[in-house]
Amino acid sequence: MKEVQEHIVTINGMNVHIVPTDKYKTNTLVLLLKAPLSKDTVTKRAIIPHVLQSGTEKSPSRQQIRNRLDEMYGATLTVDVNKKGEHHVIAFRMDVTNEKFLNDSTPLTEQALALLAEVLLNPKVEGEGFESKIVEGEKRSLKQRIQSVVDDKMRYANVRLTEEMCKEEPFGLSVYGDEQAVDGVTASGLYEYYQQLLTEDAIDFYIVGDVDEKEIKDKVSQQFNFPKPRELAAQQHQMNHRDVKEEHVVFEKQDVKQGKLNIGFRTHTTFADQDYYALQLFNGLFGGFSHSKLFINVREKESLAYYAASRYESHKGILMVMSGIEFANYEKAVSIIKEQLDEMRKGSFTDGEIAQTKAVIKNQILETVDMPKGLVELLYHNEVSGTKREIKDWLAGIDSVTSEDIVGMANKIQLDTIYFLKGQEGE
Repeated sequence: MKEVQEHIVTINGMNVHIVPTDKYKTNTLVLLLKAPLSKDTVTKRAIIPHVLQSGTEKSPSRQQIRNRLDEMYGATLTVDVNKKGEHHVIAFRMDVTNEKFLNDSTPLTEQALALLAEVLLNPKVEGEGFESKIVEGEKRSLKQRIQSVVDDKMRYANVRLTEEMCKEEPFGLSVYGDEQAVDGVTASGLYEYYQQLLTEDAIDFYIVGDVDEKEIKDKVSQQFNFPKPRELAAQQHQMNHRDVKEEHVVFEKQDVKQGKLNIGFRTHTTFADQDYYALQLFNGLFGGFSHSKLFINVREKESLAYYAASRYESHKGILMVMSGIEFANYEKAVSIIKEQLDEMRKGSFTDGEIAQTKAVIKNQILETVDMPKGLVELLYHNEVSGTKREIKDWLAGIDSVTSEDIVGMANKIQLDTIYFLKGQEGE
């Protein structure tokens, strides 16, 4: 594997990560704005990126922005919000064809940088706020996104488990904010928070592609002129692990035909920890893949679940089991899932299963690196966690995990909350 070169410089209060590579025919720009998750700001942050991509001073409508993207040989611009541990991250992503592969000399990358800077720093405003028509439209869209989660019971169960498990922690907040709070968002209030965000958020800007490093630095410096001088925001890496005193069980009834049994565990391990590799192996053997204990024993052998899998949040240290079951199978499913954790604690897995899991995890990492957005996602883990882990270190770390390390991880893990969404029958 060719080593990934990442050059990090500070420009106008942003961490600019330049990853020169001739691997792709497009250049990828990813702008990430990070702030602590907070009930006071989470709903506004869920709206802001959509408002920003709806109109700028120069291109005051979404259609006009789309036209400019089309003129750049079909460049794309997307936005979203997500959680990284106790942080709320706003993401802007652009892909643009590298002009080196075209016959004409249109400076597409420069144009893309200019448009992205415009979207972030020169939005369409009206008086003392964003344009109210845009804001009201995006408030309706946000409510639809929140409702779509409620309608998708698999996602809904994940959200509800997180809310219940992390009731008193920022991580319990939804990335889309609170539906009740949407109505209270005003164009002027949102603009006021947007100005605060430009000053206080930690901003990381990734540029991946076949680019000239000095030229890119100059263009970024010219285009990204913030209204107020920015200090490089302090990165907060402290993660307080919460000990589990007793298991928490939550039942919820809705008009559903299939039960959703989700179980949350505290792993007391995050990306920054050395035993993170052991957590990856634990998850792979426990419920991460088709050869895992949950899949084989809960779904295949016992036919208890339509699906049964586990995944973890790298920066919060929470592992979640997700399963779809018949309502009547609740007790048996919980019992068998707990048995699988006990088997992991006893070391009931073979060297062959460990080798298979390592191979799958390393393959996943290499596949992710093959895509520029996946590469950025992996590199951003370092910023969020305050660590420096190169791809080769990661692969070597996976290889170094022993059977004893996995058993040690299994014994660190504590069951925190069982959430069961069941039907209305029997009432």
